[in-house]
Amino acid sequence: MSHSILSEFDIVFAGGGTTACVIAGRLAAYDPSLRILILEAGQHTLNKPIHVQPYQFAYNQAPTSTTVTFNIGNPSPHLNGRAPIVPCGRCVGGGSCVNFMVYTRAPASDYDDWGADGWKSENLIPLMKKLETYEVQPDRPTHGYDGPIKVSSGGCKLGICDEFIQVGTTYHKRQYADDTDDLETCNTYSAVAKFWLMCKRYIDGTSGKRSDAAHNYIYNQVHNPNLQVWDGKRVKRIIFEDKRAVGVEFASDPVSFPDADQSLSIVKASKLVIVSAGTFGSPTILERSGIGAEAVLKRCHVEQLVNLPGVGENYRDHNIALVPYLAADEVVTMDALWRGESILQESLAQWNSNGKSLIAQNGLDSKIKWRPDDEELKTMDPVFQSRWKEFFQDRPDKAVAIFAVLAGCVSPLSRPLNFPPRNYMTASYFTLYPVSVGSVHIKLTEDSKEGMDFTTGFLDDPSDIVPLDFGYKKTREIFRRMASYRGEVTAGHPNFPGGSAAACREASGPVDLNAPDIVYTAEDDEAINRFHRDIMQTTSHSLGTCAMKSEADQGVVDARLNVYGVSNLKVADMSISPLNVGTNTYSTALLIGERAAMIIAEDLGINCMDLN
Repeated sequence: MSHSILSEFDIVFAGGGTTACVIAGRLAAYDPSLRILILEAGQHTLNKPIHVQPYQFAYNQAPTSTTVTFNIGNPSPHLNGRAPIVPCGRCVGGGSCVNFMVYTRAPASDYDDWGADGWKSENLIPLMKKLETYEVQPDRPTHGYDGPIKVSSGGCKLGICDEFIQVGTTYHKRQYADDTDDLETCNTYSAVAKFWLMCKRYIDGTSGKRSDAAHNYIYNQVHNPNLQVWDGKRVKRIIFEDKRAVGVEFASDPVSFPDADQSLSIVKASKLVIVSAGTFGSPTILERSGIGAEAVLKRCHVEQLVNLPGVGENYRDHNIALVPYLAADEVVTMDALWRGESILQESLAQWNSNGKSLIAQNGLDSKIKWRPDDEELKTMDPVFQSRWKEFFQDRPDKAVAIFAVLAGCVSPLSRPLNFPPRNYMTASYFTLYPVSVGSVHIKLTEDSKEGMDFTTGFLDDPSDIVPLDFGYKKTREIFRRMASYRGEVTAGHPNFPGGSAAACREASGPVDLNAPDIVYTAEDDEAINRFHRDIMQTTSHSLGTCAMKSEADQGVVDARLNVYGVSNLKVADMSISPLNVGTNTYSTALLIGERAAMIIAEDLGINCMDLN
C-alpha cells in the first residue's frame, strides 16, 4: 500500500491528551526551534463552551458525546453479567478537558512505592509545585504559586457541602482539615466547614474557566509555528527502521471527520516518537506496531517486532458508586442549571462579567479521604481484614476511599435514571486501591475488523466490594442527617425486601443527629451487594497498561520511559503508572507530563529551566 509522507518533525506525539500537551508545551518553551507535532483523534477544544465552562462537565458523558470514547468491557460475572462502560477523553487536552475538575493529590508514598529511579516523591514534589498556581491558601510548602494550572475554589458557594462537613465532623466523628492534599493528611473532612474558599477545583479563580492542559500548555503558544496540533487524526501504528522508531502512520478519524478521506499517511520523526494515547490507546498502538505478547499479535495477524507480554496488562481503575437523594426545594443545586432553566442565562451573564456564579462550579465542594476506625472495621466483611492488615494498617497516609457530596443529580453510566425536575444531591464514594486488575488488547471481530479486548477486572477480588458496601451505609447515614435531606431516589438505591427498615422513601426532613443508624438484615446486605455489582462503575481513572516496571515484571517502559526492545520510542501518560494512586488522576497525569518533559529535554541536551 502506498502512503503519502506529509512532512518531517523532530518529535511526533501519538495522542494529544493531558500528558502530551504538558510535554509538548514544555519542550516548545524550552526550545522553540523544536519541530513538534501532536496527532489527536478527537477535535480541538479551544474556547469551546463545553470544555471551558465548568458546569458543562457532565455533558461530556452524555451517550451522544464525541468528546469521550466509551470503551465497552467484557461482561463479567462479578458485575452480574454486565459489560462495564469506561469513558476516556477524546479531544485535544484529553481528560483534562472533560473531567470533573476535582483537585486531589496522591500521598507522596504512592510515588515512592513505584520504585522507579527519578520518580521518588522527593524528585516529584518540585514538579507538583511547578505545574500549579494554588489560589486557595498562601504559603503552603507542598503547593505551587506560579504554574500554568490554576487551582481555586470556583465561582460560588453551595450550602449542601457545608451540611456534609457539619454532619461528618459531628456524627461521623472525624476532624476537619483545610488541606487534605498536602501529600500526607488523611481521614479528615475538608473543603467548606469553616471557610468555603477552602474547596478546590481545577478552575481559574479569575476567569472562572476550566484549567486544562490544552489551553495552558499548548493553545497559549499559538505564536510558535513549530508546535503543531493536527486534530481528527487517528494513529494506527509506529513506523520502524530495524527497531528504531522513525515515524507514525495515521488516517483521518471517522468519528471526528466522517466525510474525510480515510487513506493512510505517514509523518516522520527525526528525533523521537512519543506514544501518549492513554491507558486504552497507548497499548493498542504498540500492539498494532508489533510490540506485545506473541499470542495477542498472532490472533490479530500482526507481525511481531518485540516480544513484550506486559503490553496491555496491569489495567487498574477506581471503583465508584453514585447514589441519588432528594434535596429541599429551597437549597441551591446544579440541577436547574443543567436543565437549562432561567437561572442559566443569569449565571452566564455573571460569569461573562466576573468569572463567578454556578457556571464556575462542578457541584463538588467537600470530601473525606476515609479510613475506617476500629469500630467501623468490626462491621465490615472479614474478607477485607487481610487486605487492611497487608496494605492499609501501617500506612496512615493511604485512604481506603473518598466520600463526597455532589449538589445535583448524576446518573450512573450503567443505570440511566429519569430525574423529574426538582433538587437532588448525590452521594459519591470510590475506592482508591482496589486489588483487581484487568487488561486492554487489540482483537479482531467476527467481521475481521479491529476491536478491543477489554477486561476491567472490576470486583474480581472479593475484598474490593466490601468498602463500597460500607460506603453506601455510611454515606446514607450522613445524608439523612443533612438539613437538605428529603429522602432517597428509590430507583437509584438497592432494592430492599418488603418491610425492610432500610426501605427507601421520600421524607419531610432529616432525622435527628443522634438518631439510631439503620439496622440492616442479612437480606438487606445481599441487596446492597447486588446493587453495587449492578451499578458500580469506573471513576475514569484508568491506568497501568504500559507499566513503568522491569521487563521481567511485565514492564513496558523503563524509568526514562523508553519502550523495551526498541529505540527512539517512549510512552508517557497514565498508562505508565505501575500501581494505583490515591487521587483523582488528573494531578498525576500532569505530573507525569512534567517529569517526562524533563527526561526528554535531558535526552536531547536541552537546558531545562531551574526548578529551584
